[in-house]
Amino acid sequence: MSQPSYTLLPGADESPVILHVPHSARAVPAGVRAGIVLDDAALERELDHITDAHTAEIAAAAAGLAAVPPWRFVNRLSRLVVDPERFPDEREEMLAAGMGAVYTRTTHRGVLREEPYDPRPLVERYFRPYARAMTEAVAGRLAATGRAVIVDVHSYPSRSLPYELHGAGPRPPVCLGTDAFHTPAELTEAAREAFAECGETGLDSPFAGTYVPLEFYGTDARVAALMVEIRRDLYMTEPGGKAGPGADRLAAALAALVDAAGRRPSGWSTPAGHRGAGRTTVET
Repeated sequence: MSQPSYTLLPGADESPVILHVPHSARAVPAGVRAGIVLDDAALERELDHITDAHTAEIAAAAAGLAAVPPWRFVNRLSRLVVDPERFPDEREEMLAAGMGAVYTRTTHRGVLREEPYDPRPLVERYFRPYARAMTEAVAGRLAATGRAVIVDVHSYPSRSLPYELHGAGPRPPVCLGTDAFHTPAELTEAAREAFAECGETGLDSPFAGTYVPLEFYGTDARVAALMVEIRRDLYMTEPGGKAGPGADRLAAALAALVDAAGRRPSGWSTPAGHRGAGRTTVET
């Protein structure tokens, strides 16, 4: 049996925090590569633009710095295989850009897969097992600690790319994506404090929402969630370059957020009050 496309890296038994890293990998299995029309050089350029480079390493460093190590759920495959944070059906707004759960268009709106393209085989092979595993990981934290805090770790380019539906808004050094039900005000404030030395933090621009498995979405307040979008020029050469010294500062900030989130034994007391749009995993 082939290896799963994700890795769950255990943290401390008493930690409610899961660092979710969905877009850091560049790997594309040969069978999936065959359905992508780009030549090898163009595919490498697309991976440079679409990959949240070095976010898995930043999350790993943060886990090592945290007083109580968080759990980490890391995608081992590129989002060009499937994007685990999209709806796999017509509910997904990024379908307008050819970027539903299975992308047919590139970041510059070129052809990635010939249309019409049937996404169902990739959804069944990769998307749904990922969704089930993440759901189980969250359920495990609820069973062990009575709550779960998902910190969704992303990065984004300093200049908007053509695929972005909301790219005209502010692009702060750190964008915090929120959900009105699952992002308590205290969690947002803890993130603002943790990343204060990294520059300005903004809310839900250029990317909004955060990842919550559908089983818990909008119904289970024990599951808190926040997306952290790091502007790439803070820590790397764009696009697709090596990480620089800024990565260490960001890892320390992320560790401070992990510690703040883990210190609340009874959970969060107030709702977020933000306009976040949930980015959920769908499992049927």
